[in-house]
Amino acid sequence: MDGNEQDRTRDDFHELVNMTPAGLDRWLDTDESRDAGHHQDGGESVGHASGRRIVEILHKNKGDLSDDDYEHMRKAVGYVRRHLAQRPSGDVEDTRWRYSLMNWGHDPLAHHG
Repeated sequence: MDGNEQDRTRDDFHELVNMTPAGLDRWLDTDESRDAGHHQDGGESVGHASGRRIVEILHKNKGDLSDDDYEHMRKAVGYVRRHLAQRPSGDVEDTRWRYSLMNWGHDPLAHHG
């Protein structure tokens, strides 16, 4: 991944990940967060593990980001974009759809600007 791709990935990531590291950390401690998403072998869900990784990435300085971090950022951007396209109708506040997105650092009900 060259510098331009890294810049684009970082920009997309920070545009879509709209939860603060502290807010995401608090969310990941809730039962709703742990219950959302796909669980393999009764362990932690993919989204929950991703959320913990996203918190780590958000705490890093640009110069400290590894290739693996950029890969995870791209994965998060792809997941959030795909998931947003599947928004259910009606009030989404207490839905697994929203909880899954929040595990990836995006709260669709967060107010921008």
